Amino acid sequence: MEMDSEVAADITVKRELSQFATEFEPVLRGMLPREEHPRTDLVEAMSYATVGGGKYLRPYIVRCSAEMFGVPPLSSMRAGSAVEAVHAYSLVHDDLPALDNDDLRRGRPTCHCAFGEATAILAGDGLLTLAFEILAHRETHASTATRLELIASLAHAAGASGMIGGQMIDLDCENRTVDFTTAGILARKKTGALFSFATSAGAILGRASELERQALSEFGSDMGLAFQIVDDILDVEGNERLIGKRAGKDADAGKATFVSILGLEKAKSELDRTVRQAVGHLEPFDCRADSLRSIVEFIASRDR
Repeated sequence: MEMDSEVAADITVKRELSQFATEFEPVLRGMLPREEHPRTDLVEAMSYATVGGGKYLRPYIVRCSAEMFGVPPLSSMRAGSAVEAVHAYSLVHDDLPALDNDDLRRGRPTCHCAFGEATAILAGDGLLTLAFEILAHRETHASTATRLELIASLAHAAGASGMIGGQMIDLDCENRTVDFTTAGILARKKTGALFSFATSAGAILGRASELERQALSEFGSDMGLAFQIVDDILDVEGNERLIGKRAGKDADAGKATFVSILGLEKAKSELDRTVRQAVGHLEPFDCRADSLRSIVEFIASRDR
């Protein structure tokens, strides 16, 4: 019996992510502060939040993007470590009682539950600043201009114009009626900004043209939007054991989601439309972008 092509692609991406994790995790671990640091509890909290349990999806996207332009693996691994550090920091802070007040992340207690709120805050701060230390190092890229461009791009994606700005919109929208346009802006900032950096980082490292960078940035933004729509769907019908966090928490918190705005079936239709739009940005790259095409399809079908 022939296997469905979408199922086969999903299995392939899962296998490649698993293989990538075995290569990437030692690199990421090597970027973290050493255990001889005077405050080992801080080091342990940073490691707990970053290593193990995650799929390392964003660093994998950096590598796939970088391979399109012949970027050496060490450069893409370091850029991937930087984006993973920012992602981990955002999760640590997002889970805090002052924000989402979550007690489960990646199938285990959240950082503040394991280490206390003060240590979790500092661990998040440490991870955020570590990201820029990684990008500033000559091993990331020989060109100072390229390193500065990476730093500026990640800062923009992570800051008030990107992820943090989206988090603020998210807070403002709690227990309020929100329209579809606002939800889209929120998702593209809070979730899509880091995906956009991950897809364009390889192009920056490879000194690609401005048009190529823009196409990959827009692809990443759409992919991030798709990721958020799936997250909203899983919050309604996901299995906690599979998704690694508490289901139904967005509705309990009065958060605006694509499901609450559109309804479940229309949210799924919007997901399909967003994936098609994302893939459309990859047309100029032909088969070079096949890995990125597979990733967005994988995201759309994850844990469903």
